Order: sequence, then C-alpha cells, then structure tokens
Amino acid sequence: MTNFHDVRFPAKISFGSSGGIERRTEIVELVNGFEERNSPWSQSRRRYEAGLGLRTLGDLSDVLTFFEARRGRLHAFRWKDWLDHRSCAPGVAPASTDEVLSVGDAPTDFPLTKTYADSAGSYTRTITHPVPGSVTVALDGVPQTEGADFTVDTTSGVVRFTVAPPSNASVTAGFEFDVPVRFDTDTIDVNLSAFEAGEIPSVPVIEVRV
Repeated sequence: MTNFHDVRFPAKISFGSSGGIERRTEIVELVNGFEERNSPWSQSRRRYEAGLGLRTLGDLSDVLTFFEARRGRLHAFRWKDWLDHRSCAPGVAPASTDEVLSVGDAPTDFPLTKTYADSAGSYTRTITHPVPGSVTVALDGVPQTEGADFTVDTTSGVVRFTVAPPSNASVTAGFEFDVPVRFDTDTIDVNLSAFEAGEIPSVPVIEVRV
C-alpha cells in the first residue's frame, strides 16, 4: 500500500478510545411501503476517536509526535482495536484452527480472513495487517512451522506455503491483527489549560482500504 507507515499508534492510548464498525446501506422506499436495501460496500469500515484515550500531557505529546511523523492524513498506520484484534474471542489466545482459510484447494498463497457468523448469516473480513510473529497455521489440524513450512506477509495478510498443501487439505490459521487507518483530520487543536481541566481534543481516525 502506498503512503503506509508500518508502525502502530500508541496502544495505551487506543485502549481508551471510542469507535467501531461503519457500514453503508442504500434504502429505497417503494410506493407500496416496502423497501429495497443494498450496500455498495463489500467490506465494513472502522472509525475511532483517539482523543478519548488521552490522559496525560505525556499522552498528548506522544500523539502530536505521531501525528507529525505521519504528516496528518498523508500516511496511514496500524491501529489496535482492543475489542476485535484476534482471530478468536477477546481474552482467549489465538489457535491455529481458529479460522478456515481454504478447503479443497491447492495454491501456495492463502489470504488471512476472519468470519463473523450466526445462524442467519455470515460476513468474511479480509485481514491485511496481522501482527508479526502472531500467525499460527495448521493443515488438517497439524501445526505448521513459520519459516520452514510457510511465511507471512504482514503488510498484505497473505500466508505463503513453501510447498502447496494437498488439494483436499483444510488450511486454518490463528492470529492477532491491526487495522490499517489514517488520521481523519489535518488539524489537532489543543488548548493546554482546557486539556488540564478535562477538555479532550478531537483526534478522529478512519480505516483505509488496502
């Protein structure tokens, strides 16, 4: 991805942020009262307010430094979404069998994905920025060795096998991941006396497509 810096926003600050999932749905109300609904987005997008994570002048200084190093909205970066940053549930360690990447296929490259599903439907999210060293992979439940059996591109989320798995093998993976984001403003307006009195500056962050 162009204009991407492979660094993570300070995690201690993102921990206190707010934000979540955004989707776009187009709704047309028909003359008979029924609706037609459609989404032009195949993937959801995340938005966050990083300013809510600022607690001290040190935090503020860290964010200003990070903002300047990214040159405002120019360069994207990694963001840890504390609610959703693993292939498994929060508080559980990822396992190599968490997510099914492929069954009955025989290429060497497998993009990482995370599926959100219930009894009525499902959504498969593309994971492009796994955390380095966090990806575990299994073939038919048998753990594989990173470096010997496979490698991971941590800027695209692609798992590449040294030798293509058998065509009937189940390829699964577990991992932690970051969200690729950018600042959604070129201005951070700070009043120091107001900050010390509890007024938090706005630092909006938005996910970018890769």
